[in-house]
Amino acid sequence: MADILAENLSGKAVMGSDGTELGMLYNITMNLKSGELHNLLVEPNEQIAPSRVGFDRDDHGRFLIPVNRVQAVKDYIVVQR
Repeated sequence: MADILAENLSGKAVMGSDGTELGMLYNITMNLKSGELHNLLVEPNEQIAPSRVGFDRDDHGRFLIPVNRVQAVKDYIVVQR
């Protein structure tokens, strides 16, 4: 995958590989020492039932999507479900 600046991802919509709109990218977690990215934090779409998504959630209800599930970044961030 080509390098993408984090500022270009802010507020980008996140979609599952099955076409389900999951929500909007809130933030990305990382290991500060190694620089390794961990999870996308996604603010859920109001119309989606969190139990249908299959991803863990943080204390604020945002989805924790491992970065290794990212398949594409274009108009949407597409993640494997």
